[in-house]
Amino acid sequence: MKESPEDGSTTSRPARLYTGAERPFDPEDLVLASGHDLTPERIEAARRHIEEKGAAALERYLP
Repeated sequence: MKESPEDGSTTSRPARLYTGAERPFDPEDLVLASGHDLTPERIEAARRHIEEKGAAALERYLP
């Protein structure tokens, strides 16, 4: 039997919503989150940024 949300709504949502960098991400994710197109230069810059800042690199763009 499917449990309903505590607030009584019937909207189907995952039990846990993910925001920020809670899950593994790669340079392509960072480029897309920043609103840019994927290019080799942007992917390489994102890779360096991830190495330098870690998860904070992606959290800058996501709630």
